Amino acid sequence: MAGHIISIVGAKGGVGKSMVAANLAFAMAQENRQKVALIDADAKALGDQSLITSLKSPKNLKDLADVTGAISPQIVQSHFAHHRSGVSFVGMPNEVSIVEQISADGLGRALKSLAQIFPIIIVDVGSDLNFISTKVLEISTLIFIVSNQDMLAVNQTKRLLSELATMLFPKEMLQIILNQVVKGHPLGAEMIERQFNRQSFAQIPKDDVNCIQALSKSNALLSYSRSGPFAESILDITRKLKTTNILVKLEAMNRPQISAKSTGNVSSLNSSGSGKSDGQRFGMNPQARDPWTDCKARVHRQLVEEMDFKKAVNDDDPKQKNILREKTKKLVVDIISKEEFKALLKTREDTNQMLKEIMDEALGLGPLEDMLADPSVTEIMVVGPKKIYYEQGGKNKLSNVTFTNDRQVLTVIERIVSPIGRRIDEKTPYVDARLPNGSRVHAVIPPCAIDGCTITIRKFPENRLTYKDLIQYGSATQEMADFLRIAVEARRNIIVSGGTGSGKTTLINILGGFIPTNERIITCEDSAELNFPQDHVVRLETRPPSLEGEGEIDIRTLVKQTLRMKPDRIVVGECRGGEALDMLQAMNTGHDGSMTTVHSNSPRDAIGRIETLVQYAGAGLSPRSIKEMISSAVHLIVQQTRLEDGSRKIVAVTEVSGLQGDVITLQDVFTYKQEGINKQGKIVGKFQASGFIPKFIEQLERKGYRIPRGIFNNTNAA
Repeated sequence: MAGHIISIVGAKGGVGKSMVAANLAFAMAQENRQKVALIDADAKALGDQSLITSLKSPKNLKDLADVTGAISPQIVQSHFAHHRSGVSFVGMPNEVSIVEQISADGLGRALKSLAQIFPIIIVDVGSDLNFISTKVLEISTLIFIVSNQDMLAVNQTKRLLSELATMLFPKEMLQIILNQVVKGHPLGAEMIERQFNRQSFAQIPKDDVNCIQALSKSNALLSYSRSGPFAESILDITRKLKTTNILVKLEAMNRPQISAKSTGNVSSLNSSGSGKSDGQRFGMNPQARDPWTDCKARVHRQLVEEMDFKKAVNDDDPKQKNILREKTKKLVVDIISKEEFKALLKTREDTNQMLKEIMDEALGLGPLEDMLADPSVTEIMVVGPKKIYYEQGGKNKLSNVTFTNDRQVLTVIERIVSPIGRRIDEKTPYVDARLPNGSRVHAVIPPCAIDGCTITIRKFPENRLTYKDLIQYGSATQEMADFLRIAVEARRNIIVSGGTGSGKTTLINILGGFIPTNERIITCEDSAELNFPQDHVVRLETRPPSLEGEGEIDIRTLVKQTLRMKPDRIVVGECRGGEALDMLQAMNTGHDGSMTTVHSNSPRDAIGRIETLVQYAGAGLSPRSIKEMISSAVHLIVQQTRLEDGSRKIVAVTEVSGLQGDVITLQDVFTYKQEGINKQGKIVGKFQASGFIPKFIEQLERKGYRIPRGIFNNTNAA
């Protein structure tokens, strides 16, 4: 039979929880004549237990958590310090930097393994709910919360009880020990118990004489004496644990088996190698969702009946949002604790999963929250309520998670667009928006979307990518990056060309990082995505028309406004209409170094695309005039492509050389040549320099710049 883990938590520092933990371990070893493990897991009070017990373990808690496989008696012998009374002790590392390296999962495995060796494990987990203490509490049989007659300690105990309750720890598992109790104190024990709305498990009288004497001897009081109010109270706790059989009663309640529903019943590793299946990360098995979905819908209905989320979730005040979240969490816990839900929510894992899904639906983006939190997921594609795809490693995959119904998908869309002043309805059934983290969102609703509401979320890396990342990912070479830096600093006008999802926005963000910090940059976008590192950046964003069809501000209007704002650089997120003419005019009238993107599959196609877009402006220009304007305004075209294996590469860097007759001449500076596919399905190829030296390089050299000609040497290409 496995042993029991008893965690000792302090409401705050100074309540004596370390003394209680140490002496409880010695009392249980003596009273029950059994082996007891004492573990110091207090991440703040490093080394306190060693001072209290005079035990110094050969290894520390990190070493224990790093053990792979089961903990054997030999490992216990080598890692723990051993006292003749039967107490074995392992302490925390002495340095905070080492504490931060402790694996919570490794610690959990170690404790479960130790429970096969020790009948009782006492863990001093400190007074903070950190990654270590939370893991220990999750696998504990009983949690003692130590408080005293200090008003601050009482208040912190109430907070801790509330927090643990919302984490779904059963009330019976959380027991109060009042320490340092003084009779006649203004804040009496009975008054404190009324504050907690529960009786304390034990009351330990104040015993300064014996406790101070024990500390001066660097020995736990129970290791050498059983007399005195403190020692007698600790022994009483030990006897009460035995007579009430509380540990055995709590065993089934607090050591739940993870059900197939909780894990998604999927055991294979996902492609990211994280060890969690898609079912675990992105929801449950679809075959098991019907009763689960019904239960969730019932909980959600009860929640909506009691709270007005329509008004609350649009509140921009972070403090109010936090208050709302805590209020919602407590209400959900109350609802799912009712008898009618216990048939389905049999384990704590099930209840936690239900709580999370309801909270995500009520205050977040529902089943999309886990995908948004996963850095390996780069795109999320919702096709109606029952089909959610995601891109991972360049490949599209079908997720196991689903929405409850189409109404929930529409609610998520409205939750995204409302804070940024966008709208979506039958009159305008599509919208471009962005999430607070910068991710781009596009949504289409019926009647245009036949199979239900559609959402496409393009995620961007949390940390801004640099040219070094391009090189590391194999999207470009060092020589190409050096050339592009020179081109940007030399104020060349650049068009980034590519297909949908090829990485144009990411690349233009990287190119923008090459702009000198003393220049004024103005960006124009439909949905603000560009994130340049410079300080002097003005970001402009379009605005859709109002319900009356008025007040629309498009990209072309913004580009015109930038010309009056003293820009050193103009960057347009994407040219897809008549703004292409205004962009070319800006490039031709002193705003060198401007950049934009267009949708096309090659540099030659990009020229044709720009010609077509200029005609959208309705200026009545002749084809010859348009070509002349393009040839004089655009200096470089950088072609970005998403290859068949999902990788994204710069496949061409091309200079616009001029106009010969009616043809705009192009000259490749760098190209990517595909050579085949390896056994892993990855495309194999190499970057090549054509040997051509762009005209502007010679112009820069005549001005005194020293440009390394070696970057155009094909021997340096990879």
